Amino acid sequence: MKNLALTCCWVIACIFSTQAQKSVLWYTSPAEKWEEALPIGNGRLGAMIFGKTTNDRIQLNEDSLWPGGPDDWELAEGRSEDLAQIRRYLIDGNHHKADSLMVLKFSRKGVTRSHQTLGDLWLDFDWKEITEYRRSLDLEKAVTEVSFLSEGHQVKQQVFASAPDQAILIQLSTDHPNGFNGKIRLNRPADQNFPTAVTQVLHPQLLEMSGMVTQRGGQIDSKPYPITEGVKFRTLLLAQSPDGKITPSENGLEITGAKILYLKLVTATSFYHEHFEKVAEEQLEKISFKSWGELTSAHEREYQTWFNRMSLTLGTETEDLLPTDQRIARVKNDQVDLHLEKLLFDFGRYLLISSSRPGTNPANLQGLWNQHIAAPWNADYHLNINLQMNYWPAEVTGLSELHLPLFDFVDRLIENGKKAATTNFGIRGAMLPHTTDIWKIPFLQAATAYWGSWFGAGAWLGRHYWEHYLYTGDERFLRERAFPAFEQIAQFYSDWLMTDQRDRRLVSAPSTSPENQFINEKGIKAASTLGAAMDQQLIEDIFTIYRQSAEILKVNTALVSTIKTQLEGLRPGVQLGPDGRILEWDRPYEEPEKGHRHMSHLYAFHPGNAITLSQTPDYFEAVKKTLHYRLDHGGAGTGWSRAWLINFSARLMDGQMTHDHIQKLIAQSLYPNLFDAHPPFQIDGNFGYTAGVAEMLLQSHEEGIIRILPALPKAWTSGKVAGLKSRGGFTLDFTWENGQIKTMKILSNLGKKAVILADGSEIELFLKKGESMEMEF
Repeated sequence: MKNLALTCCWVIACIFSTQAQKSVLWYTSPAEKWEEALPIGNGRLGAMIFGKTTNDRIQLNEDSLWPGGPDDWELAEGRSEDLAQIRRYLIDGNHHKADSLMVLKFSRKGVTRSHQTLGDLWLDFDWKEITEYRRSLDLEKAVTEVSFLSEGHQVKQQVFASAPDQAILIQLSTDHPNGFNGKIRLNRPADQNFPTAVTQVLHPQLLEMSGMVTQRGGQIDSKPYPITEGVKFRTLLLAQSPDGKITPSENGLEITGAKILYLKLVTATSFYHEHFEKVAEEQLEKISFKSWGELTSAHEREYQTWFNRMSLTLGTETEDLLPTDQRIARVKNDQVDLHLEKLLFDFGRYLLISSSRPGTNPANLQGLWNQHIAAPWNADYHLNINLQMNYWPAEVTGLSELHLPLFDFVDRLIENGKKAATTNFGIRGAMLPHTTDIWKIPFLQAATAYWGSWFGAGAWLGRHYWEHYLYTGDERFLRERAFPAFEQIAQFYSDWLMTDQRDRRLVSAPSTSPENQFINEKGIKAASTLGAAMDQQLIEDIFTIYRQSAEILKVNTALVSTIKTQLEGLRPGVQLGPDGRILEWDRPYEEPEKGHRHMSHLYAFHPGNAITLSQTPDYFEAVKKTLHYRLDHGGAGTGWSRAWLINFSARLMDGQMTHDHIQKLIAQSLYPNLFDAHPPFQIDGNFGYTAGVAEMLLQSHEEGIIRILPALPKAWTSGKVAGLKSRGGFTLDFTWENGQIKTMKILSNLGKKAVILADGSEIELFLKKGESMEMEF
C-alpha cells in the first residue's frame, strides 16, 4: 500500500455525496410489446408504460390480485407411514419408486392459481405527423416521460406511482392548438370469456372499474378446478383539466380541447381492507385537490429516501447519447458498455423499491408486473432460489427495510407449515414447500418429484432473517422475529433427519437437488435420494444459525442441546467426487443433464458461507472445478442462472470471469426494457445481477473480514461507490483508479471489529458506534 493516510472522526450520521452517472432508460420509439414497456410501482400498485402516440396503453397491476382464498384446498393425503415407505424404497435403491410415491401421497401436483393483471388504462388519442419522439424512465426520480412533436407541436406525458399518495398519477400536456381530443377507458381481460370487471362513469370526471379475481382455468392435482371467487377490487380514475372539456361516454370519458390533463388512479382490494370500496374513495379524496407539484414533490422526496442511499459510477462521467436498446445491441456485438452495467445495477434497486415496501406482499416471480390472467408459473413464489434471489440485494445496497415483506410472508407461511409437518409427516416444527402463493399454501405442488419434492425452503429462507441481523445488528428483531422462525424451521429438520446405515450419519430423506435428476446404479433416472448435497448444506446452515442465535440471546433449551448433538452427527453437505468436484447427491451418480441451470450443491459457497478462501481453501478450489464443469456442458442458459453465476464468480474473486458472465447476461437474457428474460420474464435475474455487482465491489461473508474490490474486472479501470453496506454494520464509500483503490470512507453503525482487505493490505479496524474513518491509498 502506498501513502496510506487515516483520519478518524466521531459522527452520528454520515451522508456521502458523489456526482454519479445519470440513471435513465430511454428510447426513440414507443413500446410495441409488453417487454418493451417501462415499469413503475410503489410497492403495491404498479403499471407498465407503453408511450404510444395513438391508443396508448398503460397496463395496471396490484400485488394482491389473486383468485381463491386461504381455505380453498386441503393438505396432501400423505401420512407418516407413507414417508416410512418412501425411505424404505430409498434404502433399497428404488429411487424411482420413492419419486412416484412422493408425488402420489405428498404433492397436490399441477396447480394453476395465478397472480393477475389489474387491467388496462387506454388513452385513445390520435396524434399525427410524429417527430422527435423520446420515451424514458428516470431511475433517480421514478418517473416515466414520453415526449414528441405532433405537427410540430409539443406533446408530453409523465407517469409515476406514488407511495405517499398510493396512486398512479399522470400528467398530459401539449401546446398543440387543438389540445387533447379523444377517450379515456378502463377495462380488464376476460377470464375464459367471462367478464371479470365492470366499468362505469360515476360522474363526468370519474371512472370506476370494479370486479373480482377468478381463475376459471384453474387446476389442482393436475385436474381442472375452476376458481370462481377471489380478491375483490375497486379502481377509481379521476380526470381533471383546467382548460379542456371532460364529458361521460359509454364506459369512458371524452376529452375535448385539453391543453393539460391530470389523471389520478387509485385501487383498493379486499385482501388489504375489509371495506375496500370506502378505502378507494378515501384515497382519491386525499389527492383530488392536490396540485401536480405537490404530488410530484411528495413522490420524489419519499422515493429518493430509498434510492439515494447509495450510488455507483463505473468508468468516466460521459453524456448518455445512446438509447438503452441500442446499448444492449452493442453488447450483443461484443462491445463493453460500463454505463449500461451501472444502469442495470440501479435498475435492480429501482425494481426492489418499486415492488416491495413495508406492509406490501413480497416481490413475486415478476415483482408485481404481470399482464396475464394466467401468468407463466403463476407469477407465484418459488422458494428454491427465485424468491430468495429477489432479496439478495436488499441489505448490501442499503434497502434493509424492504426485506420486511419477505419476513412478514414467511412468518405466516411458517404458521401454515406447522400443520403440514404434523399432519403429513407426524413431526414438529414447520415444513415450507418448494412453491407457494399469496395464500401461503404449505403443501408440495408438482407432478414430478424432481421439480417440486424438495424440503430445503425453510432453511434457505431462515438465512434471510440471519442476514438481516448480521447487517443491522438488530437484537430485538433477532429475538422477536428471527429466533422464533429459526426454532420452527430447525425443529422440523431435527425431527426429519434419519440415520443412513451406510455411514451411520444423519441425512435428509427423501432428498432432492432442485429440478435436477441423476441416474442410479440400476440405470434408472430419478430425483430422490438419501441426503442430497444441498439439503445437507442447508440443514447444517440453519442448525448453525440457530445455535449461534441461541448463544447471542442466552437461550438454553432441549432443542438447542439436540441440535448441537445432531450437528456433530450430520453427514457433511460438501463432499468431493473422484474428479474433485463437489457431489450434488449422496453418491457420484451419472448426470443426465450435465449443464443443468441450477447449481444447488454450491449453496454452501453462495449464498451460504461455509466454503471460503480463508477457512476452506481446498473446497474453494473444488467450487471452481464444479462451476467450470457445468459451464463446459452448456450451463447457465437462463437469466437468473446467469445472475447466480455472476455471484459465484465474484465470490471466487475472479473479476474477469464475473465480467464475462455480465456480458452474457446482457447479450442473452435482457429484454429491451432491461427486464430479465428467463425467458419469459422473471424478475429474479434483475435482482441477482444487482447483488452480483455488489459482490464484486465488497464482500463481508467471512466472519470479521471485509474485502474491498475483491472481483474487479479489467474493464472497470476506475469508478466510485457510496453507501454500500457490509455485515457487522459498516457503511462504505470508496473510489478506484487504474484498477487500484484510491480513497475509502468507512462508518461503523454498531461498533464492531473488522479486518479490511484492500489494495493488498490488511487493516485492523475498531471503530466505536457512530465513528468513521477516511483513508487515502
